[in-house]
Amino acid sequence: MIEYPLLLEKFQTLLKENALKFTKQRELVLKFLYENNGHFTPEDIYTLLKEQHPDVNIGIATVYRTLALLETSEIASSISFGVQGKKYELGLKKHHDHLICTKCGNIIEFYDEIIEERQEEIAKKFNFQMTDHTMKITGLCEKCQ
Repeated sequence: MIEYPLLLEKFQTLLKENALKFTKQRELVLKFLYENNGHFTPEDIYTLLKEQHPDVNIGIATVYRTLALLETSEIASSISFGVQGKKYELGLKKHHDHLICTKCGNIIEFYDEIIEERQEEIAKKFNFQMTDHTMKITGLCEKCQ
């Protein structure tokens, strides 16, 4: 994975390209994703940042806008939960797919070489140039069954 100083530099360039200022609040959102494994709603991130940095004035709108910018630039990625919104994670991790429990919301990351190979075979069969894919399997986790 990319080291944080390089990621921060990439982020600062991204902000400049979008005519946005580099702020402590925006950096905290980036740093949170970098330092925390898992999948978080914007509200989760906002709440945890407020708890961890009570001295920093950060608004929920800043969290949403920063996440949108990070997602557009593929620094962050999200999983959509329909009307329940999105959960975000750092997008620079090694490719993986997700099992999502529809009852408790637990997310299990996995990687399967056979699935990856089959996707490539299917794309080739249809003369389709695959540039990316996302797999989200929904159901009930072991605990909720």
